[in-house]
Amino acid sequence: MLTISNLHAAYGKVEVLHGISLEVPKGKVVTLIGSNGAGKTTTMRAISGMIKPKSGTVTLSGKDVTGLESHKIARAGLAHSPEGRRVFSTMSVTDNLLLGAFPRYTGSRPRGDIKEDLEKSLELFPRLKERQHQLAGTLSGGEQQMLAMARAVMLNPEVILLDEPSMGLAPILVEEVFRIILSLKKRGVTMLLVEQFAAAALNVADYGYVMENGHISVHGPADKLKNDPAVQAAYLGGGGQQH
Repeated sequence: MLTISNLHAAYGKVEVLHGISLEVPKGKVVTLIGSNGAGKTTTMRAISGMIKPKSGTVTLSGKDVTGLESHKIARAGLAHSPEGRRVFSTMSVTDNLLLGAFPRYTGSRPRGDIKEDLEKSLELFPRLKERQHQLAGTLSGGEQQMLAMARAVMLNPEVILLDEPSMGLAPILVEEVFRIILSLKKRGVTMLLVEQFAAAALNVADYGYVMENGHISVHGPADKLKNDPAVQAAYLGGGGQQH
């Protein structure tokens, strides 16, 4: 479904990704965990076209999308819910969601029933349903995060990239975000999840990759990683990472 092979990426002359490879199979949730500065967000940006990889390949549903512009990668079926949410603050919740479906209106993605999908998204995110006519900029941080996720779902994508969906949220909202990720998983949505709460991420994921300094240091089934002493010591111990 999504295959990253020997990916190198840099900001200027500073190389951040040193040849990483990972696979996100159809209908599965794969998580990428690691400390701050390990290269997780750079990986997401290189996959979705926000930065151009130096070398390596990104393949989506058998199509090479390496280095394409973001809007072309979105048309190919990749939705990115970025770190920091980035909602359109002067537009309503509903209009933000409909913008997520824009490639479906233009015919570059299978159209399907957009109105029905909008209803389904609002059912999945009840807080948004209550606020569907509000301007996105008036929502709380947690509600904006849900909007960014729901907007990604509205593309009806092959794969969703979720970059730090729990960042900066109160614990009760973190639980809500992970409940929604589980709901999407049950619907068969394919996801690559970057998440600071490693234990919570491994609880919802099928497979995990641990990233250190721009390399993949270890990977395996999520249950196996949860029980790996080195992973436990580095990422699953102590403050607030259990849910």
